[in-house]
Parts: sequence; structure tokens; C-alpha cells
Amino acid sequence: MMPDQALHLTSPTPDTTAKIAARLGRSLGAGDVILLSGPVGAGKSHFARALIQSRLAALGRHEDVPSPTYTIVQSYDLDGLELWHADLYRLGDASECDELGLIDAFDSAVCLVEWPDRLGALTPKDALHLTLSVQGEARDLRFEARSPRWQARLTEALQP
Repeated sequence: MMPDQALHLTSPTPDTTAKIAARLGRSLGAGDVILLSGPVGAGKSHFARALIQSRLAALGRHEDVPSPTYTIVQSYDLDGLELWHADLYRLGDASECDELGLIDAFDSAVCLVEWPDRLGALTPKDALHLTLSVQGEARDLRFEARSPRWQARLTEALQP
């Protein structure tokens, strides 16, 4: 995937989507931001939950991973690396993102952000954009990134 290009595939089942999330999650480190877009029910939370649970399982931990719809942000300690899962649906203004500490987390943590359109001008330039859409029982996953650092990670994550 070259900068400013997109890669997309169809995931036939929720289990397949979870496996893609887990494979991508293995390569994430501090400063990696994934922006999850799509309509309600497209699978944004499912993707994020699968990624988080796979990272926790790799550390021998199994935790419930609730949707941050009401808390807005849930954070997880991955043995010295924080992982933030944010659901910005309820935010009214991009300035609220800074009040939550999310902007600082973009530099120091792994961040999964649902409803990233709420970020406005605060959207990280080198984030990975994942747009999910419903295709019957399947999901269409469209990955876009401007930074070439995502190319190898996506290639690995999308291998069957």
C-alpha cells in the first residue's frame, strides 16, 4: 500500500474480522492510532474489542472489554504500554478530546478511536483509517493511510 492509497477486503464472518484485528494488533506500539469509521452496527466495536482482547490474551490476561460509549474512553495497561479505546459519538466538540487527554495519548499509547470525525482538525495525520461497512452478513473493511509505515503491518494482518 503506497501513501494515500487504500486497501480493502471483504470479511465474510465476525470471526474473520476478529482474526484480522488480532493480527494487526500484534504490530501496534506507542503512537499508533487507528480511526474506526462506519455506520452503527458496522463492526467498529467488534474490531476494537477483538484487537484489545488479543493483546491482553498475549499477556495471559482475559478481561471484559466493554464499549466506551458512555465512559467515552477505556484504557488498558499492556505491561508498560497503554491502549486507549475511545468512542467519540457523544462528543459535541473537538475540544472535548483534548480535555480527555486523548491528544496526548496519540503520542504515547496505542489508540483505537470510534467516530473519529469528531476529532476535526485534531485528527492525527499518520493514523490508519479503517472504514467498515455492512455487506449483508459480511463486512467490507477499507484501510487507508498516508504514512508508509502501515504497509508492512497491513500486509501481514491481511494474510489469511
